[in-house]
Amino acid sequence: MAKESDERVLEAVEIAKSTGKLKKGTNEVTKAIERGTAKLVVVAKDVNPPEIVMHIPLLAKEKGIPFAEVQSREELGAAAGLSVATGSVAVTAEGDAKDIIKELAKEQQ
Repeated sequence: MAKESDERVLEAVEIAKSTGKLKKGTNEVTKAIERGTAKLVVVAKDVNPPEIVMHIPLLAKEKGIPFAEVQSREELGAAAGLSVATGSVAVTAEGDAKDIIKELAKEQQ
């Protein structure tokens, strides 16, 4: 994924953090996908070992939830308002990020 789309994904997470709701961490994200409450799922590419988040893209696709990858856990954690890195985030209430999330979803179709 290009740097530009990374920035759009992180922007969506940041906006959702302040105006909507987020679930942070692999377990919370997995639950949000399974319950169908996730509107956008974001995973960091540098998660180690990758097996930790390997199931998330497949689950999201199965449920028809837009999925995106960003380069680093640090960037994702910062966008989610955390002082630590995180491997995955799910937006459960878009808030003002609705338009960006719609665009990202369209790009995947």
